[in-house]
Amino acid sequence: MSASARGRADAPTDRAQASLGELLGDVTRDVSTLVRQEVQLAKAEARQEVRAAGQTVGMFGGAALAGFMIVLFLSFALWWALANVMDQGWAALIVAGVWVVIGAVLFTVARGRLRRVKAGLPRTSETVRQVPDAFTHHRNAGRNDGDNRSR
Repeated sequence: MSASARGRADAPTDRAQASLGELLGDVTRDVSTLVRQEVQLAKAEARQEVRAAGQTVGMFGGAALAGFMIVLFLSFALWWALANVMDQGWAALIVAGVWVVIGAVLFTVARGRLRRVKAGLPRTSETVRQVPDAFTHHRNAGRNDGDNRSR
């Protein structure tokens, strides 16, 4: 390597004087950094969304299990208690009506939580939309010097 080449590598590079290889190296490095950052952002957002969705699914499961156990044990107890003062058929219908209301409330709460989970990756989508502008900027920077286009 000549002394002039080493001196040029040590000094800050002026964009207008940079060679095509240096410009391509800069673009490649910038694109690589951008892609790595976008992947990291996508992973972080995906982890957050999966965690929130997992908690919501757990709540649905917990609500279903609790509903089943409650319906199983308390329904029999209430049915038998009401059967002491009225016909068993009417007692069974009253118990079923109570559990319909409880089930509807649990479903409504779970559905509201599920709607809060955001679909997609909003921050990643926003930064990815900015990527074409970054490429346009590099392309236009190279076009300012007419000699670099022909090389």
